[in-house]
Amino acid sequence: MTETWEIAGEYVVIKALENGVTIIGLTRGKDTKFHHSEKLDKGEVMIAQFTEHTSAIKIRGKVELLTKHGRLRTDE
Repeated sequence: MTETWEIAGEYVVIKALENGVTIIGLTRGKDTKFHHSEKLDKGEVMIAQFTEHTSAIKIRGKVELLTKHGRLRTDE
């Protein structure tokens, strides 16, 4: 249970600062692949979670990103 929580316990909050922001989930494992994508318009918010299947999240566009490590904006 502890191992699963460590993998699945990390969330990020993504707020689009412009229309057409793309969020792409990338898989874990030997080969990294796209497994999910979303489009956000200005003002929309998405809460994403790192899981057993998601090891990375790629973001295209201007966003405000909140994590347990802090806040950042892609336009700064």
